Amino acid sequence: MHEREIAYQEQIRQLQEEIAALKRERNAVILAHNYQRPEVQDVADFVGDSLELSRKATTVDTEVIVFCGVHFMAESAKILNPSRTVLLPEITAGCPMADMIELEDLREWKARYPDAAVVCYVNSSAAIKAESDICCTSANALKVVEAVDSRRILFVPDQHLGQFVAAQTQKEVILYPGHCPTHRRLQPEHLRSAKATHPDAVVVVHPECTEDVVKLADVALSTSQMLRYVRESSSNKFLIGTEHGLLHRMRLENPDKTIYSASNALVCPNMKRTHLKSVNNALRNSEYVIDVPEETRILAKRALDRMLEVI
Repeated sequence: MHEREIAYQEQIRQLQEEIAALKRERNAVILAHNYQRPEVQDVADFVGDSLELSRKATTVDTEVIVFCGVHFMAESAKILNPSRTVLLPEITAGCPMADMIELEDLREWKARYPDAAVVCYVNSSAAIKAESDICCTSANALKVVEAVDSRRILFVPDQHLGQFVAAQTQKEVILYPGHCPTHRRLQPEHLRSAKATHPDAVVVVHPECTEDVVKLADVALSTSQMLRYVRESSSNKFLIGTEHGLLHRMRLENPDKTIYSASNALVCPNMKRTHLKSVNNALRNSEYVIDVPEETRILAKRALDRMLEVI
């Protein structure tokens, strides 16, 4: 190991020790999304998908929640934990997909399709959740759509997850044209090339990928479903079509299996904004406090609660 690498690892270790001490001092819990940097995942109390983490926070007795993710995730944590202080270590860590729909856009689409029930992907702002009938995750989107008492569904904001659901239901699904730029970067030619290089690997992609990519995969699953699938599979090699951060946890859980990324392009710059220094500063200086107006919070929680009744 080179001296520079040794110095870097020592810096990581010191920051992790400082964070552990600050966490105890602040009576805090650290949540890290599956797409976060490996060293950030390693310092977290819980690692998972956005809703899974927000719900987990309701089960622990701490005053402060540090959410290592993007803005809408910290909002969800605040919606479900209104009495806690919720901190987002990097205030500029947003979600381009969530930003593709604003309140005025949704109201315009609702007016255009007044008989449609609005199913809102959790990758959205609190304001969009509040204006929706029910939320869904990538894991339960089909189940939610099937459970809604309407033959017509306005699905926002991810058109690719919506298309994935539409292909499996008899209901009419109207697709809002939002998307995840990171997952959209995985093109069919990339996946074909990766499959040619690793022909014996099982191909697992996220339903936020384009329809053409999903068709080339063996299975399309949410991040939590991917983790379970790889863990329980008898196969030993996998090509994973989602953000690189998930591979860290997947490899830790499956040291005897070989796991490749389907493309080097699968890196979310917003998820990678958070560093250990960000987490340290969040705990030390209460950076950055996330609040949701109470009226919005109540309506958004209603949409989330309706989803949880379906699960």
